[in-house]
Amino acid sequence: MLAVAAEKGKDAMPAAAGKDLWAYLSKVKYQQKFALWPGKEKLYKGTEPHGALLTTYVNKSALGAIKGKKGTMPAGAIVVKENYMPDKKLDAITVMYKVKGFNPEGGDWFWAKYAPDGMVQAEGKTGMAEMCIGCHGKVKGNDFLYTGQLK
Repeated sequence: MLAVAAEKGKDAMPAAAGKDLWAYLSKVKYQQKFALWPGKEKLYKGTEPHGALLTTYVNKSALGAIKGKKGTMPAGAIVVKENYMPDKKLDAITVMYKVKGFNPEGGDWFWAKYAPDGMVQAEGKTGMAEMCIGCHGKVKGNDFLYTGQLK
C-alpha cells in the first residue's frame, strides 16, 4: 500500500482505494480542514456530468500547487467536489487523489465517486476511464483539472 506523510505529519495518507480514501476524508473532516478552491465559492454553477451546483475543496498540498501555479499537483494532493442538484440537495461527491505511480497515463490520479452517505459508487483507474478520465483527459495539460488553471 502506498503511504506518504500527511499534511500535519501525524496521519498517514490513505491507500488508493475508495473506502480508505473516504475514511481519511471523514477523519480529517475535509469540509472544515480543507480550503475552497481559490476563486470558487460554495455552490458555484456546475456543468455536466457534475451537478448543477458545485463546491470544491482542496487539501494543503493541492492548495499550494494552485496558488503557486505549479502546473501539476504533487503526490498527496486531494480535490473533493461536492455535486449538488438545482435544489441544493447533495447528489454525489467526486474525488481526485494524486498517488505517485498509481496511473502514470492518467496523471497518477485515483478517481472515486461517492453517494452522499460515503458509499463508494465508482473508483479506480480502469473502471473510471469513460466516466472521468475520458473527459478529464481533454485537459491533460492542466493535470486533468477543469476547475482552474495550474499555470
